[in-house]
Amino acid sequence: MDSKIEIFIRELDDELRKAILPYWMNRMVDQDHGGFYGRIDGKDQLRQSAPKGSVLNARILWTFSAAYNRFGERKYFEMAERAYKYCIKYFINLENKGVYWLLDHKGSPLETKNQIYALAFMIYGLSEYYMATKNKQALEYSKMLFYSIEKYSFDPDLNGYFEAFDKDWVILEDLRLSEKDANEKKTMNTHLHVLEAYANLYRIWKDEKLRSQLRNLIEVFINKIIDQETWHFQLFFNNEWIPRDNEISFGHDIEGSWLLQEAAEVLGDDKIIAESKSIATKMVDAVFTQGFDQDGGLFNEQKPDGSLDTDKHWWPQAEAMVGLVNAYQDSKDHKYLDQAIHTWQFIKDKALDKIGGEWYFRVDKSGKPYKEEDKAGMWKCPYHNGRACLEILNRLG
Repeated sequence: MDSKIEIFIRELDDELRKAILPYWMNRMVDQDHGGFYGRIDGKDQLRQSAPKGSVLNARILWTFSAAYNRFGERKYFEMAERAYKYCIKYFINLENKGVYWLLDHKGSPLETKNQIYALAFMIYGLSEYYMATKNKQALEYSKMLFYSIEKYSFDPDLNGYFEAFDKDWVILEDLRLSEKDANEKKTMNTHLHVLEAYANLYRIWKDEKLRSQLRNLIEVFINKIIDQETWHFQLFFNNEWIPRDNEISFGHDIEGSWLLQEAAEVLGDDKIIAESKSIATKMVDAVFTQGFDQDGGLFNEQKPDGSLDTDKHWWPQAEAMVGLVNAYQDSKDHKYLDQAIHTWQFIKDKALDKIGGEWYFRVDKSGKPYKEEDKAGMWKCPYHNGRACLEILNRLG
């Protein structure tokens, strides 16, 4: 094995098992009310009474299930089991076959809406947990949420998935995932994570309806979401799939490149696999030429006026490494591997909090961290950086 690859994977293994996972195991376990705390702030102060988000908990479930699947260590199983029990007891709404968006720190619902993004992540976590445990109940919950998404969110007339509903499955006026998003009925982001969830579910449940909808999602990305002139994702759409913005999210582009290819490979259709590989390379090339700073970090986005948001958030750096390694595996071109290692060097130099642990939420162009932003919370989780380490270990290790 190439010595630079050996060093790369050894350092990622250390980062995952000696830094990322221990941070969440040692700092976030809620011994009083179950599950995991909702927040550690930017000063590394635990906020014990912070609300608990469904996305964060589903991502914790996925991360520790995947870690157990890779390493087989009991401590990761115990964290996955803890996340699973909390999710099914508190977050899954059995009466309405959905997922509560937000709970208070004691487990009572605060926001009861069914955000499809959250249902997708719960499927993603539950299906990974099933791979780890063969717990049939986890598979049944995954199926239930799949059927809910298909019954209420899928648009049989114009295709795709609507964003958000109340707990009784009435579509909401405010569909946004977060305040920074456009209030549109269909978004790239939700479709990307439904794709990710359905691909993981199809690994363990070879259902024909699921297969059909997974294939359809891949085609939606190819035909509607990807701009085949620029090879970037379009982010927001109205009901008729008319794009409503022209921002470029470099992190989503490079994350989506490998997730789309992965979904095609799980589906197992040779023609779609070949097409997805070609698209993945073009998307990575677009980000490669437009999105990276000289220090190896990936800029956040290109704004509608063409200017760059030069902040570097934690999760695009993680996804960049995976997308680049995937492009290297497809092409055997070492420029992609070299850039992945360069990005990892940037992460080590600027993104890691070497004193408090974990990664900073974001740093500015010079590498100075925004220390007012959470180290753990609704969106700050062990999923992107933990998954990047796991993916590269699985691919190159």
